Amino acid sequence: MSARGDRFITPRSPVEGLRRRRLSFLPVFAQAVAGVAPAGAMSVIPALVFPGLVFGSNGPNLVVTFGTAMAVMVLVSFSLRPMAQRMAAVSGLYSYTAKGLGQRTAITAGWSAMFGYALVAMASLLLVGVYVGQLFSNLGVPVADSKAFTVPVIIAAAAAACFLMVRGIRVSAWFTVLLESISIGVLAVLMIVYFAFNAPSANLGSVFAWNGDFDSLPLGIVVAVSAFVGFESPTTLGGEAHRPFITVPRAITWTPILMGVLCLLAVTAQDAALKEAPLSIAASSTPLSDLFSQSSPVSAAVLDLGIAASWFGCAIASVNALARIFFCMGREGVAPRIVGRTHPVFRTPSMAIMIVMPVVAVVPIAIVIFGASPERGLVSLFTLGAYGYLGSYILASASMPFFLRRIGESTHSSWILGAVTSVALGAVFWTAAAASIRTGSLQTLVYAGVLLASVMYATFLRLRLPGRLASVGIYDETRELDLFNGRATP
Repeated sequence: MSARGDRFITPRSPVEGLRRRRLSFLPVFAQAVAGVAPAGAMSVIPALVFPGLVFGSNGPNLVVTFGTAMAVMVLVSFSLRPMAQRMAAVSGLYSYTAKGLGQRTAITAGWSAMFGYALVAMASLLLVGVYVGQLFSNLGVPVADSKAFTVPVIIAAAAAACFLMVRGIRVSAWFTVLLESISIGVLAVLMIVYFAFNAPSANLGSVFAWNGDFDSLPLGIVVAVSAFVGFESPTTLGGEAHRPFITVPRAITWTPILMGVLCLLAVTAQDAALKEAPLSIAASSTPLSDLFSQSSPVSAAVLDLGIAASWFGCAIASVNALARIFFCMGREGVAPRIVGRTHPVFRTPSMAIMIVMPVVAVVPIAIVIFGASPERGLVSLFTLGAYGYLGSYILASASMPFFLRRIGESTHSSWILGAVTSVALGAVFWTAAAASIRTGSLQTLVYAGVLLASVMYATFLRLRLPGRLASVGIYDETRELDLFNGRATP
């Protein structure tokens, strides 16, 4: 007991119902790896940033764009690490922000994070459909109606992902890390073979050339950030990790560094390859597959399978994190109580998963049915998703020094790190939003609408349901049964 009579040990954890303290480091790290989808991101996102596709003109080179995105994400990981070392959160950045900047700000951070997870999951399912279709095309299997083929693939992928997530985080984590390992190996072998046969024509010097076009750099960085977002998803496993104060910080620290190294290697190779490729390939939604299909359709088909598997794993990891934030909101009463229920056998947030998954699947299905361009659809989904992540990263990073001050562990370095990270993220976000508005894009306005709605909802809670707002920020507290002898406190 504290001097004020507060209980440090609780009879029942606020997130009771989840399978607590079972995940070792590898499944937690697997969640982070699946969240960033290395093989899929390395294959798809560089092509989306490729100047001829995204900007329609010469833009900054891929190495500079992804190098900057990596530096910003590493700063974010360093800002999140102190909070992950001190709090076993089940809703990640949402709970961190509540303990740092307060409950009203946490509502905005939570909505922004869920928006980011949802948009990336939507893009992932769309890419599964696109690459499975490309797989059949490279194998010479005719598809009479691409829409009639792609839609069932997306539905099947969504259903399979839902089953794996309800079945348990351990099952889905190991499944996704297996897919990622195989996919990265396939991609690495194929790229090595490609350059072994095309070394004389590859011009690596142009990869590092800078043309001074700073206007397109912020938008490129925002899209490149999509290759890193999701690295923080292990922060939603604090209640299920065996040693959350060790495993979660390690996972969120090393994942963006590993992903950055892989991305820089991938974009260097792809930049050289795409600049030598025909415009039809560079502007395709499946550029690497089209590149390999020129010489070996079978190799292209193997690559398609690996990339589709990687994005399937990303969809699982994204919805896993989203569902746990939604689950916590249900337990707090700021979302429908039904989403706070867990599966009686598998002890997963099953109701949140089953409610979220159909919503996530509808958007890629609509994009396919209404005949929208997959390339533009992917750029829009990834850009909007990056806005959501950036918004939650800004608030969580700014929360870090206040979080530490609240528990009496504030330092000068924490204030400097929090300020530098927030300013860097804010600068990227602001310049990208301004450039987007100048080009007439509605992406920034859509995200602004989400932010406004979250602020209005937080205000409603403060005025009409202050008790529920005050409960925001729950985490996995130590129970009486967690004590060494399992006895209740006096």
